Amino acid sequence: MNNPITLRPIGTDDQAFLSRVYASTREEELAPLPWTEAQKESFLRMQFTAQHNYYQEQFPDAAFDVILRDGQPIGRLYVHRRPDELSIVDIALLPEHRRAGIGSGLLGKLLAEADAAGKPVRIHVEQYNPALHLYKRLGFEVVDNTGVYFLMERVPRGA
Repeated sequence: MNNPITLRPIGTDDQAFLSRVYASTREEELAPLPWTEAQKESFLRMQFTAQHNYYQEQFPDAAFDVILRDGQPIGRLYVHRRPDELSIVDIALLPEHRRAGIGSGLLGKLLAEADAAGKPVRIHVEQYNPALHLYKRLGFEVVDNTGVYFLMERVPRGA
């Protein structure tokens, strides 16, 4: 990572950007549907709003951050630090910033934080998400299967 990666809390001015990040994670899934671009955009806006509101309601004390590269927004990282675990609610990067080591770097910092606290790290991952390989490489294991998502966990190292 040559460019400095930083985080800042999301703000109300970030809604359009966060919606764009969300939409980018659904492009492949929606590509084969016979919908117009307007129908896809409407669906994605509705889904983003529902997800965003759900996250805000279910994890009111979580850290909801925009990922910045050289001060420019490139993704989102939502982390819920609980007394007994560190839960990654969501991590997503715009497509042009994926596979560049940014997600691995951020996850590495979270894993180090959890290791220092003696806490496991948990994340729900869609079963067909290409990032599954990354999580497995980082030591996550599937501990539950909801049908759509795997609950993955990495136990603290040195515990």
